[in-house]
Amino acid sequence: MGVDLSQRLVPDELWELVAPLLPSFAARPQGGGTAPCDERAVFTAAVYVLTSGCAWRHLPPTFGMPSATAHRRFTVWTGAGLWASAEPGGAGRTRRQGRGRLDLGDRRRGVRSDKRRGEP
Repeated sequence: MGVDLSQRLVPDELWELVAPLLPSFAARPQGGGTAPCDERAVFTAAVYVLTSGCAWRHLPPTFGMPSATAHRRFTVWTGAGLWASAEPGGAGRTRRQGRGRLDLGDRRRGVRSDKRRGEP
């Protein structure tokens, strides 16, 4: 992946805020598997998918990991509450002032992540 794209998607200031919030990677107890991917590269891939509207399965190979790996790690981070624990104004736009959550809604399509299902 190009350094320029990586720095635009996840600048050093953002990475310094997010890195301590990431749950630690645990090796599989039965052994085997592949070596873990670089956390920053996986986070950058997740930011790319979330900001571009790209489907996980269409993640460009330039990110250096299978799309399933990036999606699986994103799912683990979501389950661990990464997006809810981000500092307001630090790692991204907040849903509401003072809530401390990243807004993953896609404003280009008019989708707001704080809407509940079935509400207009």
